[in-house]
Amino acid sequence: MSTYRDFTLAHRGAARGTVLRTIGTRERRSHLTAPRVPTVGIDIGGTKVMAGVVDADGVILEKIRTETPDKSKSPKVVEDTIVELVLDLSDRHDVHAVGIGAAGWVDADRSRVLFAPHLAWRDEPLRDALQSRLAVPVMVDNDANTAAWAEWRFGAGRGEDHLVMITLGTGIGGAILEGGQVKRGRYGVAGEFGHMQVVPGGHRCPCGNRGCWEQYSSGNALVREARELAAADSPVAYNIIARVGGNVAEITGPLITELAREGDAMCVELLQDIGQWLGVGIANLAAALDPSCFVIGGGVSAADDLLIGPARDAFRRHLTGRGYRPEARIAKAQLGPEAGMVGAADLARLVARRFRRATRRRVERYERYERYVQQLGRRDTTGPTDATDPKDTEQQ
Repeated sequence: MSTYRDFTLAHRGAARGTVLRTIGTRERRSHLTAPRVPTVGIDIGGTKVMAGVVDADGVILEKIRTETPDKSKSPKVVEDTIVELVLDLSDRHDVHAVGIGAAGWVDADRSRVLFAPHLAWRDEPLRDALQSRLAVPVMVDNDANTAAWAEWRFGAGRGEDHLVMITLGTGIGGAILEGGQVKRGRYGVAGEFGHMQVVPGGHRCPCGNRGCWEQYSSGNALVREARELAAADSPVAYNIIARVGGNVAEITGPLITELAREGDAMCVELLQDIGQWLGVGIANLAAALDPSCFVIGGGVSAADDLLIGPARDAFRRHLTGRGYRPEARIAKAQLGPEAGMVGAADLARLVARRFRRATRRRVERYERYERYVQQLGRRDTTGPTDATDPKDTEQQ
């Protein structure tokens, strides 16, 4: 009896890892039968860590956030921050699993963060490190994948079988969903649309190449153009220069969007430029992937039609086979900055279901083993007592 128990305990970690690794190939429609239990989703970016308890309908029950530890600090510091947030939420909620949406490249097994540009993660075994400290299963994925999953489940992408999400923030992230499954690629790093080269020999990108898409259609591109005009003391920039008191470094994306809504001609034009480049990139993706819907998320999408209107126009002008093929729908994301957190929690719910199934099977096997041992024990004890020794009969 103890032998089987020891075997079960020794292999529990390996079994959990196997369950977690198989989730990627069995995602399709599995959310329909996932347990309706609360899970924690965590969105880790370059400046903030947001954690929340999310129910099976995508409703956030509680949310907390903190600043991301400085990237010069060790990965252990970020891990400690995640654990503290989960334990804090667990004090008030019955948490069954934890999902992590990380701003970086995550391997196909969703266990290691291969590279994170804003954190000191280089081939970091994040899932195993967290599982060793938390009493629930952990799922790790790219933050754009988790945001796309949330929009497909609860937001602008509901009902779509072929969806591409583009997140416009500091750079450009992306994700592909087909038939209810996130397409991660052979090595887990699909969807890095921001580093498609659209201008040979163009602006230098932090990735090391030149002319990447995110250098022309992202928050960084928007701010760079505005600051260059302001630094050159351009007449069209006088309004924004006055707004920041001449301190060009204080020009931000939200400020540009605010002034554009107020009718500032330069800010409107800058958003139009960003939107046109966005439409060009979307047309390229449509030629390659042919989705039915593009969902535009990220902080820059807050500009609404100031950005998405020009993107739709440019998309129609540059679409291959325009006029002879159906056009994909272009929609603004609905879940806002919480999308990555909600999606991570919902994907973690799938892990919770499979881990619970694996645990139930192990318990059933153990119970069968217990019954078998008890039957053997009864045979051993009843055999000699039921038999009558002939010598005893002679003595009587």
